[in-house]
Amino acid sequence: MVPAPDGLLRQVQSPADLKALRPDQLDQLAAEIRTFLIQNVSRTGGHLGPNLGVVELTIALHRAFDSPTDPIIFDTGHQSYVHKILTGRQDAFPSLRQKGGLTGYPSPAESEHDWVENSHASTALSYADGLAKAIRIQHQPGTVLAFVGDGSLTGGMAWEALNNIAETDDLPLVVLVNDNGRSYTPTVGGLARHLTSLRTHRRYEQVLDLVKRGVSKAPVVGGAAYDVLHGVKSGLKDVLAPQGLFADLGLKYVGPVDGHDVAAVEQALVHAKQFGGPVLVHCLTRKGNGFEAAEAHEEDRFHAVGKIDAVTGRPLGAPGPLTWTEVFSDEMVRLGARDERVVAITAAMTYPTGLHKFAAAFPERVFDVGIAEQHAVTSAAGLAMGGLHPVVALYATFLNRAFDQLLLDVALHRCGVTFVLDRAGVTGPDGPSHHGMWDMSLLQLVPGLRLAAPRDATRLREALDVASQVDDAPTVIRYSKEAVPDDIPALDSVDGLDVLLRAETDPPQVLVVAFGQMVGTGLEVGRRLSDHGVGVTVVDPVWALPVNPALLAMAGDHELVVTIEDNGIVGGCGARLAQELRQAGVPTPLREFGIEQEFLEHGTRAELLAQLGLAPQDIARTVVETIVAQQSDLSPDTAHRNVP
Repeated sequence: MVPAPDGLLRQVQSPADLKALRPDQLDQLAAEIRTFLIQNVSRTGGHLGPNLGVVELTIALHRAFDSPTDPIIFDTGHQSYVHKILTGRQDAFPSLRQKGGLTGYPSPAESEHDWVENSHASTALSYADGLAKAIRIQHQPGTVLAFVGDGSLTGGMAWEALNNIAETDDLPLVVLVNDNGRSYTPTVGGLARHLTSLRTHRRYEQVLDLVKRGVSKAPVVGGAAYDVLHGVKSGLKDVLAPQGLFADLGLKYVGPVDGHDVAAVEQALVHAKQFGGPVLVHCLTRKGNGFEAAEAHEEDRFHAVGKIDAVTGRPLGAPGPLTWTEVFSDEMVRLGARDERVVAITAAMTYPTGLHKFAAAFPERVFDVGIAEQHAVTSAAGLAMGGLHPVVALYATFLNRAFDQLLLDVALHRCGVTFVLDRAGVTGPDGPSHHGMWDMSLLQLVPGLRLAAPRDATRLREALDVASQVDDAPTVIRYSKEAVPDDIPALDSVDGLDVLLRAETDPPQVLVVAFGQMVGTGLEVGRRLSDHGVGVTVVDPVWALPVNPALLAMAGDHELVVTIEDNGIVGGCGARLAQELRQAGVPTPLREFGIEQEFLEHGTRAELLAQLGLAPQDIARTVVETIVAQQSDLSPDTAHRNVP
């Protein structure tokens, strides 16, 4: 068990308690929060590094602002653990990211201090712009704080918002930029170079000291405060590249401020809040600050961890089983060596998607575009037009953000681009925004697209081989974050369909069609049906799109078709197969099993699948009940309708 917080931390159960502390107590509080974070997150897993880096920032913002009257919007939301600690949720931390427990992101259902369940990047400024306009129009009290960091400013949506925010002089909005130089890995792009040039300049410490002294001397209220702060920096324009960058947009700029100095950040935020218009406060922090193991972890500064030793940072337990990401990572290197046309694109996720090995082997052929999925996809179209074969590696949930580009920039132009979607299906503890349950429904809409959901490592390698040779249409390969199962050999292959189990009756009764990670479930369902005397065939379509005519013919030979997928049931692969059966005049009824069209909470994959009725025993029971209903209740003229 994690010990309950004590000392100053136990006294702080709300922002009001925090404001009651003396300034000389805040460093001690920050140290206690870091210890609390390490002790708890090392046991549950979660986003440790980002939160170690924002301890002082979060203390300062809750002293300068009055939450929830002053809305605080996090971008990205995984930086909100310290905010949760300071807003009355300390005792819930042992349940972090567990079913029924504390979420890993802000959640309005959890607390009035959480305004947006924001776990995708580059959106906070747009939320904040709208909220601030609503406050201004209705003459309500409050100033909105947009807490932006971990590479979010590399996303185009953030700059669209900044462009609009800057044009309104009286907008009650403060943008706090947590500049730690990293998203998952070091932040890339032109903005990153601007900020890095400041951080590495030989006069950096002098600049921080000058700004700190200027902030402490500045009057608190209104435009005079900004004039003093601006005067402090007026002779330092060559050093302060961001000043010119944001000033050109018309934004007032304060900084750079040492983000680990609570007093300096608090003073800067108070001045910014009192200015009466949009102000950007630029704070420099270190991701993983205060935990030696995180600071020394060059890959991602412990951006997200599983269960680890709270002292050494080493993972607990035996090494995990082989993952889909690892199989993809190794196969990409092989493909790259075989075909020099193969290039790779990712959106700030080189390590999480497994492209780091490809980047090491072929550094000139990998492109990290920052948190900019839309740009990544259309850039891939350009690469394909130029004669290369790009592989775009994303999490499945993030493809949603670039669907228009996939449809009209890639597919319309018949570009040979391969999309590899990691973390597809039910992903577990990250909650509703990270479940990869939308991709297969969206992809049904794209003309000419080919979709594979491999069932094992061999099928993943084969799918990559095939996809890399398709030059006139987009191809998609999607897989789970779960361990790769042992290879599942086919009993037979029928025109591209892999038959995995046969328990025959005459006529055959049930055709089970399973996709991707759910093939194991499909096999278990088939065995259970066979044990009940039901004739069953279990197949893996190998390529889910386009629908194989052989699958339609096989469905016509059975009395019932059952589809199993870890995607939304509306518009998914089962729904598509049902449509194809109707169009082909195949009367066999079909029963789809998939994810109900709702926002799933966080929990383990097994817990959530059981909750959804997608455990093998639940599916088998429903199928048996369906067969019984068909045999006893359906008249001949209704026997061929889809079973509800």
